[in-house]
Amino acid sequence: MSTPKRFPPEMKDRACRLVVDWRRERQRSNGGFKEVAEQLGVHPESLRSWFKQWQIDSGQAPGTTTAEQRRIGELEAKVRELERSNAILRSASAFFAAELDRPRR
Repeated sequence: MSTPKRFPPEMKDRACRLVVDWRRERQRSNGGFKEVAEQLGVHPESLRSWFKQWQIDSGQAPGTTTAEQRRIGELEAKVRELERSNAILRSASAFFAAELDRPRR
């Protein structure tokens, strides 16, 4: 199984603009993924997903933008870290509370 290729954002942006140009030249509101993908040497479904995200990022379609997705990921990572820290603090608190309740000799 091969690893997926990572394409630079500039290439993805150019590919999406080529789809828009293809549609404009042919006066169509959809299609063009197969033709443009063949020209660029990428899979048509990859281009379709890039185009969908490109439309969302440019405000042409509703959805979560790339920047918002990145921010959500950062916030989720921070929440996981805070939950981990809280669990450690709860354990330490319980340990020290038990030590204080223990009778002294």
